[in-house]
Amino acid sequence: MTMLYRLDTAAPAIARHFGADAGRDPWTGGHVAPGGFAPVITAGREFVAGARTERQPRRLIPRLWGVPPPPSAGDAARPGVLSVRNAGSPFWIGNLRNSEFRCLIPATAFMEWGKGTDADGKRRQHWFACEDQPLFAFAGVWKDSEVASFALLTCEPNAALRHAGRDAMPVILPPDPGAWQLWLHGEWKRARDLIAPYPSSNMLER
Repeated sequence: MTMLYRLDTAAPAIARHFGADAGRDPWTGGHVAPGGFAPVITAGREFVAGARTERQPRRLIPRLWGVPPPPSAGDAARPGVLSVRNAGSPFWIGNLRNSEFRCLIPATAFMEWGKGTDADGKRRQHWFACEDQPLFAFAGVWKDSEVASFALLTCEPNAALRHAGRDAMPVILPPDPGAWQLWLHGEWKRARDLIAPYPSSNMLER
């Protein structure tokens, strides 16, 4: 499971790349860790309350990485849910079917734990980036709670991730404005086709 990613691009450049309004997002670049705030791009209401227009503009908005788990999960102090392994789960499907809760999660690289340890005896890290799009977008979903938060969609791993010993990978959207539009506005039966492994040939391990 992805536990860390990088976004080495400032908010204004992210907004230009994805055709969004940067607003007052203060992001200047750096790591994103669970429980931290990061820019996401939405095309729905910023909050559930309030009027909704026919077609909302894309906006860059800070969100917390990690959705609070459902009450049945037990201890309320548990960390947030970082990724969506089963898109058909009752916990996620309502938000995923409603396009205003789907979002783009900008990134420039992501980390996956590997098998064994490195030369310093530390757990091995594998950092991956996309050769064909230095700034890319994960497919994400957000939920409105006390603090609006998001999670990454995951899918079967590609060959590069399998080689690193992973059984899943985050969904990386193609470098195509049409794919971004489909994820943000399309019907779920079409948007879910984007949940697929990114080609290994287009990825770099750093």
